[in-house]
Amino acid sequence: MSDPDSSPGERSWETLPVTRGCFVCGIDNPTGLRLALQSDGRTVEVPVRFRAEHCGFSGVVHGGLLSTVLDEVMAWVIGVNTRSFAFAAELNVRFLRSVAPGIPMRVRAELTADRRGRLFLTRGEVVGPDGVVHTEATGKFLPIPAAQQAALLADFAVDPTPWIHTPV
Repeated sequence: MSDPDSSPGERSWETLPVTRGCFVCGIDNPTGLRLALQSDGRTVEVPVRFRAEHCGFSGVVHGGLLSTVLDEVMAWVIGVNTRSFAFAAELNVRFLRSVAPGIPMRVRAELTADRRGRLFLTRGEVVGPDGVVHTEATGKFLPIPAAQQAALLADFAVDPTPWIHTPV
């Protein structure tokens, strides 16, 4: 995956819309992470600094939380590139190095193939401040049926249509 800081003058980052209830980005979720995802129109990323209460083993951020944030950025990269929402059908995560709480990390994703049949294919990673990849993932995502779109859209705190236009 390319380094988002490699050509800062050539890339323009915009903050993606947030929801009310999502554990990752929800502004009204009292136990959530309340992260602000950003996109350059091709990739999606989010800075995150996990806290001590996010640990499984002492001093090690729980892998489930790393997977959760990866799932979020990988789902959003589909929205940014295809203008449609999708659910994870399969998420394969490799934990290469542990992540300690308090360290500024960056979670980023890209769409690796527009579609394979009905599936969207993505790739994501959790990167430390030194550029070292701590966690990597690949995902297969299924389009969210049009019948479920209304409930999903109703949870947004702002209008998501600049990023997502048409139900699948």
